[in-house]
Amino acid sequence: MTTLLLIRHGMTDAVGRRLTGRLPGVHLNEQGKREVEALAKRLQNTPLSAVYSSPMERTLETARAIASPHELEVVQREALIESDFGDWSGRLLVDLDRDEGWRRFNGNRSGSPPPAGEHMTTIQARMAEELVRIRDAHDDQTVAVVSHGDPLRAALCLFVGISIDLMQRIELSTASVSTLRLTRDSVTLLRLNDTGS
Repeated sequence: MTTLLLIRHGMTDAVGRRLTGRLPGVHLNEQGKREVEALAKRLQNTPLSAVYSSPMERTLETARAIASPHELEVVQREALIESDFGDWSGRLLVDLDRDEGWRRFNGNRSGSPPPAGEHMTTIQARMAEELVRIRDAHDDQTVAVVSHGDPLRAALCLFVGISIDLMQRIELSTASVSTLRLTRDSVTLLRLNDTGS
């Protein structure tokens, strides 16, 4: 039995304003740094065996703060990376709200990929495969996995049997922890969107 702490990165200036996707140079802002510092403190007595992260700056900054009290090195995994939003990358959300394709995407994730972007079912599959690999490498251990909102929601939908078209109903705040217990035979969601507040 492996316990996975699925963690969304801390706040950035783009969250809720701009769709950054995989654009480089997006770092934690001051609020995000405070969130991550509080999260690291909350997890300092949790017996973590490993910390895995998406290779994006904001996730690595989050993961390093979590790993430091445990004297662990962060393991980067490409499969944990943010969604590729294609032609929408870098656009303001207020502008996207006027885009019919954006509205379709948010209502029907399984059938409406971003233009020139990554299909949500592909994201879900890569995340699930990576989490199973991590489970297999850490039997009877607790592991932190730092990623991004949509990839984490997609994985949670798969593991708990919810349609990916309903993923927007799952709230994942910045620096939140969702706890998933995985065995080879079962899945249990122990906690969702825990911000410690």
